[in-house]
Amino acid sequence: MGYLVKEVYYTLQGEGVRAGRAAVFCRFAGCNLWSGREQDRASAVCTFCDTDFRGTDGPGGGRFASAADLAAHIAAHWPDGSAATAAGTLPYVVCTGGEPLLQLDAPLIAALQRRGFEVAVETNGTRPAPPGLDWVCVSPKAAAPLVITAGDELKLVYLQPAAPPERFAGLAFRHHILQPMDGPERDRYTARAVAYCKAHPRWRLGLQMHKLLGIP
Repeated sequence: MGYLVKEVYYTLQGEGVRAGRAAVFCRFAGCNLWSGREQDRASAVCTFCDTDFRGTDGPGGGRFASAADLAAHIAAHWPDGSAATAAGTLPYVVCTGGEPLLQLDAPLIAALQRRGFEVAVETNGTRPAPPGLDWVCVSPKAAAPLVITAGDELKLVYLQPAAPPERFAGLAFRHHILQPMDGPERDRYTARAVAYCKAHPRWRLGLQMHKLLGIP
């Protein structure tokens, strides 16, 4: 079957606990909460997604027959063309989507780690995570049931009426991030998120740095 990838690119992590860190992003095609087609948005579980994850036609995207092939492709996007460490920091890859856990598996994780990468996933948490991941970030969507209830980072887009922060505060994540929803109500949602974090200091405000700076 192989892997279907929308795009692969090198940038800085734009949000969450690791914002500012250099990373290769591997965006897998497909999602289990929305088809990606505008005509289906109103009936989707996640109606606010602003990411294009359909197809394999993005920069660096394509179809990859094996874990080794995709790992080599990702490694080629690291600045020196390999996964050599620098200053004690491992090269970093963020597997995202769409929903990456529709495709990301243990063989690919192992292939990336053999090339020296620290492997992170950004997932909606509705599918089990394969073993071996170095960083697990879960971003819950609406009322979708969570299968992953522990990890490194819970990043909740706020405000979602069906996903209040109280529902997730007791889960076993090392970091709880409240990220204002982008769009026409962003300023209002940001003000509400600030107030919520001040009232509930378990939560940390997270901003989408890449959008503020205009980087990919």
